[in-house]
Amino acid sequence: MPQVMEFKLPDLGEGLTEAEIVRWLVAVGDVVAVDQPVVEVETAKAMVEVPCPYGGVVTARFGEEGTELPVGAPLITVAVGAGADEAVEPEDSGSGNVLVGYGTDHSRTARRRRVRPGSAAPAATSAPTPAPAAVVTTPVVASPAAASPVVTGPVAVISPLVRKLARDHGIDLRALRGSGPEGLILRADVEAARRSPEPVPVAAPAAAAAPEGERVPLKGLRGVVAEKLSRSRREIPDATCWVDADATELMAARAAMNAVGGPKISVLALLARICTAALAKYPELNSTVDLAANEIVRLPSVHLGFAAQTERGLVVPVVRDAQTRNPESLSAEFARLTEVARAGKLAPADLTGGTFTLNNYGVFGVDGSTPIINHPEAAMLGVGRIMAKPWVHQGELAVRQVVQLSLTFDHRVCDGGTAGGFLRYVADCVESPAVLLRSL
Repeated sequence: MPQVMEFKLPDLGEGLTEAEIVRWLVAVGDVVAVDQPVVEVETAKAMVEVPCPYGGVVTARFGEEGTELPVGAPLITVAVGAGADEAVEPEDSGSGNVLVGYGTDHSRTARRRRVRPGSAAPAATSAPTPAPAAVVTTPVVASPAAASPVVTGPVAVISPLVRKLARDHGIDLRALRGSGPEGLILRADVEAARRSPEPVPVAAPAAAAAPEGERVPLKGLRGVVAEKLSRSRREIPDATCWVDADATELMAARAAMNAVGGPKISVLALLARICTAALAKYPELNSTVDLAANEIVRLPSVHLGFAAQTERGLVVPVVRDAQTRNPESLSAEFARLTEVARAGKLAPADLTGGTFTLNNYGVFGVDGSTPIINHPEAAMLGVGRIMAKPWVHQGELAVRQVVQLSLTFDHRVCDGGTAGGFLRYVADCVESPAVLLRSL
């Protein structure tokens, strides 16, 4: 008899709690190999293919395309060992790989095969509706009477699924005591309150108070960005300094580099190389703050994030070990990551682990900005548009290519003198690229 195994949506990492089914790659009745991708899902950060760790016959699928599922919810069931000549040996029935993006070499070349009528595969048309994901956290809240007093201010809830569950069952999140870290309200807490004989009702707002207009759900990429920026504003005491710089010599140097042939070097790559040199001089800005330990952690490598606009919104891919790359290598990596980002194929690893961000908002035709730091980093360099302006050069008024540079920094990691020294060094390298030769 075949053994029916249930494969659930795996933990996608980096705090991601749900994913939307974009496209099923298998149908009920198909034979799948170990680690064969079975569904394409879209998280808040990227689109990824999910490989199944079991080999056998697909007996059920849970969720239609466009459905959003929480981590831990059932995806498919597989009858391991089902089929005639399609049988799978028991020792090959599961790989143990449950993380997105990991699989064996044969996983992507496995052929979709349907079991012939009369084979041992269980019927799939009567598949049960998906059950909620299992909750393993022990709830703390028992009844509303034992709950903490209703509080004001932000509610400690990260997952939009928890908020929706509370909304659907009329539970006031402000009346709950979270069992997660630092009082975070978990799904188990809402479930416990729902099972309570005296649920806490949510007061319905007056009809006149409801604002009119289009409502856009704050979820997916937009939701993750909103939460991250809010956290940055809550935790980081930031400050911004800025300076105008004459970029005429930098643009001339780039033109000379590209005139000799070979891959073209972008302005962004030159600015990135200047940033890595500046961070070597001012390592305080390539750091993060460990609140739990009350320590500043200075990081040995520069993992450089850069802002890239896509159809799904603004994303920040990360160039690993940017301090080891020359302008040509940086140009190639910027181009590669930008192309992958616009195709919506960035992996979570491409979007995490940054230590410093370079934000070229000049591409939008603006001169200046005071951006929000990309938490948990400590600083961000902003670059405005490079344009012809009147400028005093060698004592004479001339038309020069001028750019505004801004540095937003975490005031906990350094004072204004360090931030100003970093920004001045960057501006000196922009105005006279020969200054950079001292550090090459």
